[in-house]
Amino acid sequence: MTNTTSYGKRISSIDLLRGLVMIIMALDHSRDMIHYSAIRNWNPLDLHTTTPWIFMTRWITHFCAPIFVFLSGTSIFLYRAKGRSKKQVGFFLLTRGIFLMLLEILVIGPTWAFGYNLIFLQVIWAIGLSMVILAALQFLPYRVLLALGILIILGHNLLDPIEIKSPMPAAIAWSVVHYSEGYQLGHHVLLVIAYPFLPWLGLMILGYCCGKLYLPSFSPLHRKKVLFGLGVLSIILFISFRWLNFYGDPRPWSAQKNLLYAIFDFIKLVKYPPSMLFILMTIGPGLIFLSLAERPVNKIGEIIIVYGKVPLFYYILHGALIHLLSFAIFFLSGHHWSELDFGHYRDANMPEGAGSPLWVVYIVWALTILILYFPCKWYGNYKSAHRTWWLSYL
Repeated sequence: MTNTTSYGKRISSIDLLRGLVMIIMALDHSRDMIHYSAIRNWNPLDLHTTTPWIFMTRWITHFCAPIFVFLSGTSIFLYRAKGRSKKQVGFFLLTRGIFLMLLEILVIGPTWAFGYNLIFLQVIWAIGLSMVILAALQFLPYRVLLALGILIILGHNLLDPIEIKSPMPAAIAWSVVHYSEGYQLGHHVLLVIAYPFLPWLGLMILGYCCGKLYLPSFSPLHRKKVLFGLGVLSIILFISFRWLNFYGDPRPWSAQKNLLYAIFDFIKLVKYPPSMLFILMTIGPGLIFLSLAERPVNKIGEIIIVYGKVPLFYYILHGALIHLLSFAIFFLSGHHWSELDFGHYRDANMPEGAGSPLWVVYIVWALTILILYFPCKWYGNYKSAHRTWWLSYL
């Protein structure tokens, strides 16, 4: 299997990177539902309480959402490049965006919450809303759209000082745009906006514009040089701005008890919403990976691509599966159903004091990836063999 820009086929380097981040993503969600620190609501990035292994287990997964959103934009451009008109693309983005937002609220959230009355707006919701907006923005000239994406990424942190606490409708509206917050709706429903859409929209726009590099007019050698150069530039900008400590992330870094923890503090960036430096830190290596991945894929790569071809299908299944595995561990440890606490959400409904060590998290992660390979393989083959319209939505 080789990388290709033929519009009748998928691009293996993109599927490879997307599959890799989907696999890594499951590690964080396994930690979230299995590890005792997560169940006790300890911050794995808190340098006062964390360990290097816990820190890196959480930090490495920071690459997942930005790369996933960026590649979503690239896939949209390639979808349009197959000969579809802007009106056709706009209709697809509008309807699929609404579908994703409803999927987050009605399917993904409940499979994670298991009985808790929570509306948790995460990455799938942010992608959906960004698609709805991009349905209109994609009519803009390419250079204008590229400039807009760059402006959003580089400038959205200028909005950080703005806080709107009341009235609640205005506060919620601002949270949707740029401010992560939770809101109690009545006595029984909690609304948590974890992924304000603005920086994610900027990232999707840049991914969309990057799709132009995969047109036949770009030679593979030219594309690889551009991707590699942009990746290196992103990393240089991240290091430079972070070192100067004056813009790009709301939380400055500082000296720590040793060099390792100083490095940890340097790369500990704000994700909710993702700061400019968070995006540069994560997208830079992703672009370099894309530039280096344009080569024949080995057997391991073919396995990883299985997940990259069906990311949404995988995403829906993995959260429910990890949650079920957390229940299995709980019951096998001698606990009873009556001990579960359905008043919590991110704790996988585990009672205070429950949880497993980190090595169990890694076993659950590996087991999740192994189990999901088979349905993902089946669904990928099914999509390849069928052209039914609804398959493009899932």
